[in-house]
Amino acid sequence: MNNLKLYDSLQKRVVDFQPREAGKIGMYVCGMTVYDLCHLGHAKAFINFDSIVRFLRWAGWQVTFVRNITDVDDKILNRARETGQPWQRVVETNIAAMEQDFASLGMLVPDQQPRATQHIEAIVAMVETLVDRGYAYRGGNGDYYYHIKHFADYGKLSGRNPDELLSGARVEVDPNKEDPRDFALWKAVSAEETGWDTGLGRGRPGWHIECSAMSKSCLGDTFDIHGGGPDLRFPHHENEIAQSEAANGCVYANYWLHAGPLRIDGEKMSKSLGNFFTIREVLKQYHPEVIRFFVLSSHYRSEINYSTESLDEAKRSLDRFYHALRGVESKAAPEQAESERLQQFAEAMNDDFNTRQALTLMGGAVDELNQAKIAGDAPGAAQLAAQLREMGLVLGLLALPAEQYLKDVRGDSPGVPAEEVEALIEERQQAKLQKNYQRADEIREQLASQGIQLDDSREGTSWRRV
Repeated sequence: MNNLKLYDSLQKRVVDFQPREAGKIGMYVCGMTVYDLCHLGHAKAFINFDSIVRFLRWAGWQVTFVRNITDVDDKILNRARETGQPWQRVVETNIAAMEQDFASLGMLVPDQQPRATQHIEAIVAMVETLVDRGYAYRGGNGDYYYHIKHFADYGKLSGRNPDELLSGARVEVDPNKEDPRDFALWKAVSAEETGWDTGLGRGRPGWHIECSAMSKSCLGDTFDIHGGGPDLRFPHHENEIAQSEAANGCVYANYWLHAGPLRIDGEKMSKSLGNFFTIREVLKQYHPEVIRFFVLSSHYRSEINYSTESLDEAKRSLDRFYHALRGVESKAAPEQAESERLQQFAEAMNDDFNTRQALTLMGGAVDELNQAKIAGDAPGAAQLAAQLREMGLVLGLLALPAEQYLKDVRGDSPGVPAEEVEALIEERQQAKLQKNYQRADEIREQLASQGIQLDDSREGTSWRRV
């Protein structure tokens, strides 16, 4: 349990993880702003963090996993106006769709899933504290702003120099701000607009303050791990640090994890660019575990490029895993927990959650399992299948009976019976001895079309389902 190393985005290096409390981890991951359906870029980040939580729990950590929902935001209100729906209906419709999509992808339900609208009092209290401590002020339009020049460490996560932001395109000149770099904590609204009547006046929260208040409410002033997508490091997470550390007088999160982006033709998949595929669109073409396998085939911090070729390759690999499990009853031997492969799997995941290496180890187990099946070693095959299942479940994979998965993805029957494969291999061997190479090639092609790969060696011909 104490071997965990992770790449901390704040320190910008791999470090040894030290929990605030022995054996326990508090983890907050920024969730969805629910104005639309989730796309595959969202799925990439949340599958990454789902696999991290699964592994940590498997490794013995007691994890409190919090993922928030932003349920009041300009995008939500704009979508309500566009569609002529109450904004609450937009929220509830998209939350229901999000939960359905995430469940389809096998994601764990967070221990807590706070909503911004449920924490208005906590948000207001934090803004008031920031005002009292000189970090925030009320603008001429009634909005409250955070004064970034009063926070000496602003920019420590993103590495940006606050002085350089003045020349950046992201900074808009606003006469209501004392400094054009300052960001909104509380937005004043009229009586007719969506908002809450508070000591700050009628208004609604800015985006950044929501997460500071929700994480404090769920995990306390300081917690272990804060995670999020690749585009949140700046300004969202930078602003969270500034708000929280100024208000609470202590470190906000001890470690920061950021997932890499999903790209299409070299560009980040995003709604603003219009180059996205929703989760449900992709699920119409690929099994949920294929999508997970595609995501986890790369390190969580790496960017991956979306293509049908990549997903097809993930499908072929996952099919191979399930074919190996077909017809084998998984039984764990007493010494399984101490097996070398499971230790190597744990080492890979303890090394900054290296799912790519973990899947490589699982592929080795598949090779050995196929060999055990060919050799008729039922006890050995059962133990290997149990190890393969255990590693898979840590990553949210191999959760189905092999027959069910293969039927779902291929619509096939159990496939070519083993005795038929062996008979064809024998016929092929005789054809080669008789120099009838055309027939030998026909048999290889016939078996390949049925998902059977032949591997020739000095020792003879072995086969496996792919």
